[in-house]
Amino acid sequence: MSIPRPLTPLVLLLALAAGCSSGDATTAEPDPAAAEAEVVEVTLVDFAFEDLPGSVPAGTRFTVVNEAERELHELVAFRLSDDDERSVEELTALSPVELVEALGEPTTVLLAEPDGPVIPAVGDGTLDEPGRYAIMCFIPTGVEPAVYLEAAAETEEGPPQVDGGPPHFVHGMYAELTVE
Repeated sequence: MSIPRPLTPLVLLLALAAGCSSGDATTAEPDPAAAEAEVVEVTLVDFAFEDLPGSVPAGTRFTVVNEAERELHELVAFRLSDDDERSVEELTALSPVELVEALGEPTTVLLAEPDGPVIPAVGDGTLDEPGRYAIMCFIPTGVEPAVYLEAAAETEEGPPQVDGGPPHFVHGMYAELTVE
């Protein structure tokens, strides 16, 4: 069974607002530059990103491994506007509406349940465009991974409706990254 894009409410709202689609199943020729691109593995823990560098060259592809005991986590990357000088910490203090406006659409979304495989929900983890990025996790605190992923698989429209606490970024699961 294929799991559709298991996006969190904010990420889904951003994707829908931007008119994103989940892509198609056509096969493309491999990109030789992509094979040579640097791959950075980020470890997801409660509630932080480990091994996330402060800067990477354009074309770097991220992958994730979830070492949390029970929480589902995600790495969501947003390219920040060049004229927005606020820190990611300042952005996390915005209201949900202001945050959506400031972040725009996600560049990539990678999810993983504890000891589970990477689920690429948006993009493949590659950050091509130079600039400043907000890296955040929007998974609701305490949601059971299987419940969340099952709800996502059954949801045709909108985010999965699951019980849970505030998003993980509220607990400090956010970072800033520069792509050079």
